[in-house]
Amino acid sequence: MTRTEIKSLLQTDPQEQDVLVKGWVRTFRANRFIALNDGSTLNNLQVVVDFEQYDESLLRRITTSAALSVRGKLVPSQGSGQAVEVLAEEIEVLGDADPAVYPIQPKKHSLEFLREKAHLRMRTNTFGAVFRVRHALAFAIHQYFHDRGFFYLHTPIITGSDAEGAGEMFRVSTLPMGDPPRTEAGEIDWKEDFFGKETNLTVSGQLEAEVGAMSLGKVYTFGPTFRAENSNTTRHLAEFWMIEPEMAFYDIHDNMDLAEDFLREIIRFALTHCPDDLQYLHDRIAQEEKNLPQAQRRPMPLLDTLQFILDNGFARITYTEAIERLQRSKPYKKGKFQYPVEWGRDLQSEHERYLVEKDFQTPVIVTGYPKDIKAFYMKLNDDNKTVAAMDILFPGIGEVVGGSQREERLDVLQARMAEMEVPEHDLWWYLELRKFGTAPHAGFGLGFERIIQFVTGMTNIRDVIAFPRFPKSAEF
Repeated sequence: MTRTEIKSLLQTDPQEQDVLVKGWVRTFRANRFIALNDGSTLNNLQVVVDFEQYDESLLRRITTSAALSVRGKLVPSQGSGQAVEVLAEEIEVLGDADPAVYPIQPKKHSLEFLREKAHLRMRTNTFGAVFRVRHALAFAIHQYFHDRGFFYLHTPIITGSDAEGAGEMFRVSTLPMGDPPRTEAGEIDWKEDFFGKETNLTVSGQLEAEVGAMSLGKVYTFGPTFRAENSNTTRHLAEFWMIEPEMAFYDIHDNMDLAEDFLREIIRFALTHCPDDLQYLHDRIAQEEKNLPQAQRRPMPLLDTLQFILDNGFARITYTEAIERLQRSKPYKKGKFQYPVEWGRDLQSEHERYLVEKDFQTPVIVTGYPKDIKAFYMKLNDDNKTVAAMDILFPGIGEVVGGSQREERLDVLQARMAEMEVPEHDLWWYLELRKFGTAPHAGFGLGFERIIQFVTGMTNIRDVIAFPRFPKSAEF
């Protein structure tokens, strides 16, 4: 008999047909009712056991997280909470889970504890829901760009360039760690290394995506990126995934239009295709926040927040306007902001959230940032002080997307690189794009884990990636 997934069985008209189902035990009550889950859905299938038909030694093996194969009849459920159930006729234990040592018993566990059990935590309702939503969002992203004529470009993981100019990169080398070859001047001789030069794990696929855009028109990357940032926070990972579209013949306004539409559509997809999982996460947050002071609660419930993005046009303001609005605000006048608000400084999360949640009460796109706090590749505006950059700000999280029109003028780009001490010899190929058929182009980056956090309501970024990498931790 062919196995049927639980998601499908729960939607099947029960007519006492024979079925085969396999999954892991969530609970086994009164030696009679097994809650079985195979990961295909949040919802469990109830398996009804006539315990008098089975040997007691078999029943003792039906414990939380044991893997079972059950053959039986699909019938209308006699209890509340489910439409169908299976009357078991044959039960086989495929894999035991000793309750004396299995760490995730059916009780409340902290997210911190479950983080230490990343190899098992996906069997819980919370993490099963998070990772099904993660899949849906990944699929939605590929579908969105495919349907709009973009080409998926695989950019290199190992690179000789630092796209951001930040220097926080993981080195890739085959040289002996204790005694690497050296030049006459005593420096490490990178010519002896595998690639013949110093190489690192990528921090961004953007520069290579620009190469694709300047030939194929519209491309996007979706891959892992790495930052050797010693940040032990709820917002940072050493390894994370980025989505980076690049479009030839786009200016900053085209870029903003695309990013706004893109965010709306992938959130709409999640709401349409993951209703059970999102409802569960919504209810979980409401329960968690019930006893918190109002000031520590989310600005609005999870599902309301997601609908808020769909229902509201994104406000668009310049960085200069943002600074002026913040300086006129009550929190600023009462000294409530932790970080200073002045022209030339980057906006902090508290400033971004004020603009979205209190001032505009809509998502906000901020443009025209000072050139000194942005990357060398962003197009210099006519005022010579600001660049055609954009950040999209969401409630509860602040910045979710960053992008810009890219600097297509060779002389201006070279001047900016010199200003920011970015060596031309490392990016000779990037400069050649401006020599041969240069054209206006633009793009943006979305941290995949950041948008999953937003959609699922999870507060720690380590809880939306299967095996988080952060300082002093590379388990699994």
